[in-house]
Amino acid sequence: MDQTRYLIVGAGISGLALADWLGPSADYRLLEAEPEVGGYCRTVKRDGYIWDYSGHFFHFRKPDIERYLVERMDGRVLRVQRDSRVWYAGRLIDFPFQENIHQLPEAEYEECLRELRQRPVNGEASFREMLFARYGRGIAEKFLVPYNEKLLATDLRLLDAEAAGRFFPHASVDQIVRNAREGRKAGYNATFTYPVGGAAQYTRALARGVDTERISLNERVLGIDLAKKIAVTDKRSIRYEFLVSTAPFVALLRMCSLDHDPGLYGYSKVLVFNLGFDRKGPRGVHWIYFPQRELSFYRVGFYDNIFDSERMSLYVEIGLAKDADTRAQAKVERVLEDLRRCGLLTKQRLVASHQVVLDPAYVHISARTDRDVAEKKRALAEHDVHSIGRYGSWTYCSIED
Repeated sequence: MDQTRYLIVGAGISGLALADWLGPSADYRLLEAEPEVGGYCRTVKRDGYIWDYSGHFFHFRKPDIERYLVERMDGRVLRVQRDSRVWYAGRLIDFPFQENIHQLPEAEYEECLRELRQRPVNGEASFREMLFARYGRGIAEKFLVPYNEKLLATDLRLLDAEAAGRFFPHASVDQIVRNAREGRKAGYNATFTYPVGGAAQYTRALARGVDTERISLNERVLGIDLAKKIAVTDKRSIRYEFLVSTAPFVALLRMCSLDHDPGLYGYSKVLVFNLGFDRKGPRGVHWIYFPQRELSFYRVGFYDNIFDSERMSLYVEIGLAKDADTRAQAKVERVLEDLRRCGLLTKQRLVASHQVVLDPAYVHISARTDRDVAEKKRALAEHDVHSIGRYGSWTYCSIED
């Protein structure tokens, strides 16, 4: 039987970061079910196009982390001034919507402002109620509710008010009015960095500190015996002292045969279409949000406007419920039709494509789920098993986190 001190499950950002931090003298084994490292932070190159598994842009808050990664990279890293928009009533307005309602037609702006001042103060028991209580009916119904329901593929009344935490951009009445008076664009994460070779460059930067001989690809963990400290994979059994999992938390619970309520762990999937066309489309904008329920996608991003290239290169994201049949949804023809309806696609011809399903994509956070995760993490820690990362902690956090 194989043995290791640290068994790390999952070679995405979190797993690679841990192995890198442990250093070359540590005794560790990194298991990855996929044929390459990176998790969702992977890059596809096809017919001259560079695509990621989805839009992965780094908004660093800590310069030392950014410096650590960039110094390890091959090639150029772009620092981009973000240009993100919302498609509304046949035109583009600046994102975030709630901070730029002065760009709406005057009657709708007045409606949003009036509803903002008269917003209810009856508490924020759910994510949906939070939107109405903080922004008023106008802003909530025009953008925030329909967009987030498309993104999360669920009824927002089922989510806690702080389901998106610090990642949900808030704005006060005074701030919104000030934006209108000054005619200024407002927003958060005003810049982002992106490597010319795609987001996988960040993964490779981390992997430079990891011994490739200790990475086992195409090896999936099937079960974990907590008492004996043995992990069983589809290839062998491994005895460990400490196990650190970056797998989705609910998957870890299944591996460990821990009793849990699967219905408590809600999430959405995201179907991503990467599309390459023979000529340029809209210039300047980096991504656009779409709240319209009749459109299949909730966001479209433009790699060509980041790279300043002359052929339109898109990522298109569609939110799906966790039990949705992705095969039934995977219709590129519908996506192309919706792109034409928005005027993003005119005479361009599709010449290359790729698609992937992120499953899970956005976890549904609630107080009950948080309590259950914390309780079970404590139980796992008693057996020297720890769960980390975005999905391992069943939370909403950034790649930098």
